[in-house]
Amino acid sequence: MTVLQYPTRLPCGNRVLDLARPQVMGILNVTPDSFSDGGRFHLRDAALRHAEAMVAAGASLIDVGGESTRPGALPVSAEQELQRVAPIVEAIAAELDVIISVDTSTPAVMLEAARLGAGLLNDVRALRREGALAAAASTGLPVCLMHMQGEPGNMQQNPQYQDLLSEVGGFFVARLEACSAAGIPAERLVLDPGFGFAKNLQHNLSLFKHLEKLHEFGLPLLVGVSRKSMIGQALGRDVDQRLAGGLALAALALTKGAKILRVHDVLETVDLVRMLAAVEAAE
Repeated sequence: MTVLQYPTRLPCGNRVLDLARPQVMGILNVTPDSFSDGGRFHLRDAALRHAEAMVAAGASLIDVGGESTRPGALPVSAEQELQRVAPIVEAIAAELDVIISVDTSTPAVMLEAARLGAGLLNDVRALRREGALAAAASTGLPVCLMHMQGEPGNMQQNPQYQDLLSEVGGFFVARLEACSAAGIPAERLVLDPGFGFAKNLQHNLSLFKHLEKLHEFGLPLLVGVSRKSMIGQALGRDVDQRLAGGLALAALALTKGAKILRVHDVLETVDLVRMLAAVEAAE
């Protein structure tokens, strides 16, 4: 495999993401059934105020999602997803100085979100939904490709791997080839190992332990473990008691070279990033 070295500046629409240092992506679920904050921010004003608070806390990106991808989640129609996402993207683009990421696998949502000012496409299905490759290519936006077996509705029904790291790597090889064939260059791609997606606790822990192996692709890594069940299972904590475990994993992800942390708790994560940076900058 040819190892690429990604540029430290990632053009995201009319803004640029600096990948020379770690960045924090704030999660904004505009769904009624997200596992952590479902129903809290699906109304425009509540969503905008929450986005505003995350930007004030130091988020460089706001990730807007209109289709729940929690285990067992049912798909929604493109029309429903658009109705949820489009007004929020438009409002954030008009009012806040931040890169808008859209958490979607739906071609129509990708196209409309890009038109309204989104700067990054974040797809848990890695552009495998029909028409997604062409839609993403046509926007010219960077794309985050996530590893997942199956669909959210069935992904946690006894996931199996013969060689976890090899299979995750092979998945990314195939998706990078598909992106290249569709006209999406590697320098516009970010990789997400997909913690909690078609993986049991031991899969998640092993993948995290060996996270640095994914640097063989020469692409920036996004890590999203905030409040996830792997923390609950490892520590015996309910979803509202997982901050400490999430911060521990965030710090570990940074030491293993992750460049983007996707989180619910922005202020605490930004402090973590700043503290690590302060130590690294010392004599």
